[in-house]
Amino acid sequence: MRIAIVTDAWHPQRNGVVRVLTSLCDTLRHQGHQIVVIEPGLFRSIPCPSYPEIRLSLFAAAGIDRALRDFAPDAIHLPTEGPLGWAGRRWCLKQGVPFTTAYHTKFPHYVRARTGVPLAWPYALMQRFHAPSAAVMCPSPSVHRELGEWGFHNAVQWCHGVDAATFHPQAKDFIDLPRPLFLYVGRVAVEKNLPAFLELDLPGSKMVVGDGPARASLMRRFPQVHWRIANGDQELSRYFAAGDCFVFPSLTDTFGLVMLEALACGIPVAAFPVPGPQDVIGNAPIGVLSQDLRAAALAALDISPQRCRDYAGLFSWDRVAEQFLTLLHPIGKAAGKAT
Repeated sequence: MRIAIVTDAWHPQRNGVVRVLTSLCDTLRHQGHQIVVIEPGLFRSIPCPSYPEIRLSLFAAAGIDRALRDFAPDAIHLPTEGPLGWAGRRWCLKQGVPFTTAYHTKFPHYVRARTGVPLAWPYALMQRFHAPSAAVMCPSPSVHRELGEWGFHNAVQWCHGVDAATFHPQAKDFIDLPRPLFLYVGRVAVEKNLPAFLELDLPGSKMVVGDGPARASLMRRFPQVHWRIANGDQELSRYFAAGDCFVFPSLTDTFGLVMLEALACGIPVAAFPVPGPQDVIGNAPIGVLSQDLRAAALAALDISPQRCRDYAGLFSWDRVAEQFLTLLHPIGKAAGKAT
């Protein structure tokens, strides 16, 4: 199958959406499918206000039209609600071809966290974007239920996976710090609720691996925390494996892929009992969910690393890709011939 993915999230950005899309594309190509990714690097762009790592593409309509006609896809997927997502949506509606979308990020909650506006306002924009979609792929049962409550009638359940070959148990001597080592890996931004972790009175050491717009201010606020940035997946895997407990304080993630990556490295998870952790961890004995995050982190230290590793093995990208293919809606004729 020839699949076109029009996305605002792509390299060199470092976030869960890019990780998901990269792994998905790699798996689909390995299965023999042809993929074209139409992404911000192909267009003029400006930094996103308050988040300069993310580029907002400008004047992309002509480039998207040319790329889609040249590639003539069998199916089109729009995984992000940014400028490229909207431009791809307009193209599909103009050409009268079906497309699918995905709900990777709780933008309404992020907008509220940054501006204080009522949730209903950004949700109305999200509803408008996704309304013509043949299927809105939701990464977890919780997100599927939540979108249903907000009136998304075309939401369908999907899932995410983990690369267990890259993320695996390794020696802990990569990090020479007092133990136990409580670890967070991911974007450092206001919506990740990091102070809930960094303020905890925990034994041993706390470490944050990642970058983002809140990193500088949090480094000043929490100088006792160890701050790192990983260079590539191999080094990132070593950071994961060096931890003793992965602490995930976010209250707004749609899934939380980093939890799976930690588990694949044999590291148990401590998190709040909210969507994301409830979907990844649930009642499985590979993590502790509690409103008392300190108690959860301490209790997680007693969990078997092998049990965590075995659980992560259930989330293969081959399975995710096969499900993705069943949710796509084929165009029925080459888009390059559409009028």
